[in-house]
Amino acid sequence: MELKNGSKIAIIGGGPAGTFSAIFLLDLAQQIDLKIEVEIFEPRDFTFTGPRGCNMCGGVISESLVQKLASHGIHLPDELLIDTIDAYTLHTDLSSVEIRAPKDEMRIACIFRGAGPKGAENQPPIPWISFDNHLLELALEKGATHIQEKVKGLKKVDGLPVLSWGGDKSETYDLVVGCLGLNSPALHMFEDLDFGYKPPKSTKAYVTELYFGDEEVARLLGHSMHVFILNIPGVKFIALTPKGPYATLIILGDDIDKELVNKVFHAPEMQKCLPVGWEIPVQTCHCQPHINIGAPKNPYTDRIVLVGDCSSSRLYKDGIGAAYRLAKAMAYTATTHGVSEKSFQRFFRPACRKLDWDNRLGHLIFFGDSLMRPISFFQEAIIEVIKEEQTQEQVPPRLSTSLWDTFTGSASYRNIVVRSMHPVVLFKLIWQALKKLFGFN
Repeated sequence: MELKNGSKIAIIGGGPAGTFSAIFLLDLAQQIDLKIEVEIFEPRDFTFTGPRGCNMCGGVISESLVQKLASHGIHLPDELLIDTIDAYTLHTDLSSVEIRAPKDEMRIACIFRGAGPKGAENQPPIPWISFDNHLLELALEKGATHIQEKVKGLKKVDGLPVLSWGGDKSETYDLVVGCLGLNSPALHMFEDLDFGYKPPKSTKAYVTELYFGDEEVARLLGHSMHVFILNIPGVKFIALTPKGPYATLIILGDDIDKELVNKVFHAPEMQKCLPVGWEIPVQTCHCQPHINIGAPKNPYTDRIVLVGDCSSSRLYKDGIGAAYRLAKAMAYTATTHGVSEKSFQRFFRPACRKLDWDNRLGHLIFFGDSLMRPISFFQEAIIEVIKEEQTQEQVPPRLSTSLWDTFTGSASYRNIVVRSMHPVVLFKLIWQALKKLFGFN
């Protein structure tokens, strides 16, 4: 069950997972002189501002991913990279500390998935371009076709997947790649095929774009992402990221509602990062996307495979990087080993399992954080160890680097755990905690 000259591939979803899949499929096919047709079904127009052109994402990517993309000929222009983050400022209920990027290649690039937040169209000329639209255009340059329609049906006829869209249009394909977000109602089409697919467990995030203006953003946030580890029940992670005249606020947690969002905005540490007297706009551009927090079940069968958020992804962080890795694994499998369930099981599944098993450690990290967060002397101990690492060059920044990688998604959770559990780090944390607990210097 292999692709051959003239094989047709449909990709449902034109976000990063879909466009990476198209680019890698076409590149690998060209290398082995295989003539294939790739069609990307994506109804959105990513050149629009606001919800109409947005894929609901915090919009940060690591510098290392930017470099990996460049090695594949996927170059991101300056107009796309709105800001570069070279530090994190960690805020707790008791204190704050800045964590600098360990290396330049570990910095963070800020992007807009669409053409900007709602209201940006009233600020011409818009000085940035859409990340998702840029990737889609690159895929089209490689030879993919964009069908700006919503897929309405998916079935199998004589073992081949058949898609339907528009009024009465339908087509048979040799491979269908599902690259849908967890917010898409079209996921039910894959479940209805009864090959055992079940979407990942998900929860809702809260993402909003706050307009302060260039000068206020630079004054309040600088080139630092501000991360808040606050004792607010139900909140796992809060980040405020500068993006030109905007600041992107991301809240991760369980059952995020208006009351919880108000608690975040009115927390004293958050107030320090907002303009004096600033109030939450009534019409702020915001969304509450479903995010992947668990492994899917059976994300492939003969001639059908799922990539991106609807498949395996990285817990809480670096979903774009995870889409890049799985798209590569999928394309390699399909072009080199075939499109049967057995091929995906042998060559695609290991990439999925690597993410899924690592996410289990991620859950343990965030669970441990939730237990320790209410303990004030432990928070103070973390801050003191980080301050020592950031001010004394001879001290290896083990804890600082581990936290940087936790916030950015630049390393696996396994790597983070190994470095965090280093005997020197544990000794310093215990020593500082005892000093804070018993009040001696």
